[in-house]
Amino acid sequence: MDRETLALANRHFRGLGGGVPGIGQAPGRVAFVSEPGAFSYADFVRGFLLPNLPCVFSSAFTQGWGSRRRWVTPAGRPDFDHLLRTYGDVVVPVANCGVQEYNSNPKEHMPLRDYITYWKEYIEGGYSSPRGCLYLKDWHLCRDFPVEDVFTLPVYFSSDWLNEFWDALDVDDYRFVYAGPAGSWSPFHADIFRSFSWSVNVCGRKKWLLFPPGQEEALRDRHGNLPYDVTSPALCDTHLYPRSQLAGPPLEITQEAGEMVFVPSGWHHQVHNLDDTISINHNWVNGFNLANMWRFLQQELCAVQEEVSEWRDSMPDWHHHCQVIMRSCSGINFEEFYHFLKVIAEKRLLVLREAAAEDSAGLGFEQAAFDAGRITEVLASLVAHPNFQRVDTSAFSPRPKELLQQLREAVDAAVAP
Repeated sequence: MDRETLALANRHFRGLGGGVPGIGQAPGRVAFVSEPGAFSYADFVRGFLLPNLPCVFSSAFTQGWGSRRRWVTPAGRPDFDHLLRTYGDVVVPVANCGVQEYNSNPKEHMPLRDYITYWKEYIEGGYSSPRGCLYLKDWHLCRDFPVEDVFTLPVYFSSDWLNEFWDALDVDDYRFVYAGPAGSWSPFHADIFRSFSWSVNVCGRKKWLLFPPGQEEALRDRHGNLPYDVTSPALCDTHLYPRSQLAGPPLEITQEAGEMVFVPSGWHHQVHNLDDTISINHNWVNGFNLANMWRFLQQELCAVQEEVSEWRDSMPDWHHHCQVIMRSCSGINFEEFYHFLKVIAEKRLLVLREAAAEDSAGLGFEQAAFDAGRITEVLASLVAHPNFQRVDTSAFSPRPKELLQQLREAVDAAVAP
């Protein structure tokens, strides 16, 4: 991030006054970025991160990836032989696209060789099987094989706090491989924690249906539930979906092999594989969508508290139990969110204090200054939140208010002439 982009981003967030921008209607079409050499990180910030809009990058951006060389046959299909030789014994998660479990699909685990055997039989059976349409989803290949030459992280996505945090803990990550036959799909959803995501087709094509933040509200049924499948004829039933006619049409993308889709924060979407497809997908959070993540967590806690409100007066430590339930449902609670902020903040404070030329993400001093500013704003809101004030922070190091003061001082020093 250069100084001009830092100034632009800071002006943008000052103008929001701590709020989160809405989009309203989807743009008429998705922007297509064709030339790597003619598109900078600053271009990405101005064109897509700040306005929170999707885009597609051409296959030229992924041309040198190892996965595109080795996982694909000359005919452009999945190279099952290579995948079997390299990963055949790895146990992978597999979803059944034909079975609805709430608004998702049930999963089982099996060795990759068994899944590829199924996939070949599915193709030979005319893309049909008594077992249904199975889809390999959320395989943490990069966590399990960190030295594999699978992909090169594009600079546009290199400020990735979510994976930076989990890498520091050496516990988990949000880097995934998806692989499945034509007809496999992912139901309607928004990405975890209202993160950004990027997705690259190593081979095959996908159809994306995207709805900007807020439009999903018109798609709720009369019970308040979001649809499982936005292509279902049931959405035309105004008794069941009384507001569906108020929803605008989705932004539709056909993603070709090698192309990279950027999905903005809070955009609900549904994805269909048009061919036999392998893709690499990351979820990521940074200073540009941190406020979205924080707002989402507050909404999740409110939903939990409402659900168990009848036990508020009778359950000992009711607020603590709400945080436990929230973590079980959402994967994170207010305490862990503080630790997430702390890990990233301490890394950025180190950069700012040493006036280093580059931070750990390789985006420079200005990026660290921007990150610290965004953390400061959200941490101040977290510290002031009544439910966080009920969390026992006596063992935290540093204590939340101490960290907030360190950040304020560092940010003031960074912008001083």
